[in-house]
Amino acid sequence: MESLLKVALAQIAPVWLNKSETLKKIENAVTEAANARAELVVFGEALLPGYPFWLALTNGAAWDLKINKELHAHYVRNAIQIEAGELDAICQLSKDHKIAIYLGMIERAKDRGGHSLYCSLVYIDQQGQIRSVHRKLQPTYDERLTWSPGDGHGLQVHSLKQFTVGGLNCWENWMPLPRTALYGQGENLHIAVWPGSENNTKDITRFIARESRSYVISVSSLMKKEDFPIDTPHLNAILKEAPDVLANGGSCIAAPDGNWLVEPVRYKEGLIYHTLDFNRVYEERQNFDPVGHYSRPDITKLTVNRERQSTVSFED
Repeated sequence: MESLLKVALAQIAPVWLNKSETLKKIENAVTEAANARAELVVFGEALLPGYPFWLALTNGAAWDLKINKELHAHYVRNAIQIEAGELDAICQLSKDHKIAIYLGMIERAKDRGGHSLYCSLVYIDQQGQIRSVHRKLQPTYDERLTWSPGDGHGLQVHSLKQFTVGGLNCWENWMPLPRTALYGQGENLHIAVWPGSENNTKDITRFIARESRSYVISVSSLMKKEDFPIDTPHLNAILKEAPDVLANGGSCIAAPDGNWLVEPVRYKEGLIYHTLDFNRVYEERQNFDPVGHYSRPDITKLTVNRERQSTVSFED
């Protein structure tokens, strides 16, 4: 059964900007997925502790505006510092249940001083070990007002049964060269995480599947107006401009031929399951393989810098 992999797509809403309560919700979803015999569970972009929706609702680009400073500070306090052990409970669940996890989160990176934020995609293997932390290379549009640009260190793939899995955050999936960096390492199960919208997932999911001849899993979060906690700073100002639905989901799975296995699911909160058959990858690589027989590395070749970037290096 090494060729079969049961996956779970966790399309859930965060307890917005509350990391302790959102962690509990994630832990419950991991346990539920494991009890359903899933071997991989995927969570949406920035789910822990939530996407920075306020930027589009509070004049987020206004210089020196107090509301944006205070919301940013609240965001920093609820971001995750991996070095402090804040993912230890999830790693233990992964180990106990032998389930791999892709988790979208906001990282307060200690190796960059501990004050700036990165939109990170964390892979935890079935032994409960964190194997990669991919910091989003290029935050999109207003995200740049609160997230910092990442580096190539997390452009890594991982073995999971017969599959080779890799992942990117949101609009990174539109970037041809990061996709190629994963393809070149043998990726055949691509994970794309999103804050939550079928408008994002309905086209790119099938496109990447057809380009790479791989399975593609897109996982989005949910967010409704009533999901904002009542203790959110400046809640009234946020709600005044917020639409009723800020993230409608759209989680889905495409097969290596680009056809739907699970069409985009909207508005529904919960876990979505499907079993993938690795043999479909070999079938579709017969006539196209973007980094194998249908490539010309003597003419075009990609160079990737995977060094973790830091402002300071010490020689003690």
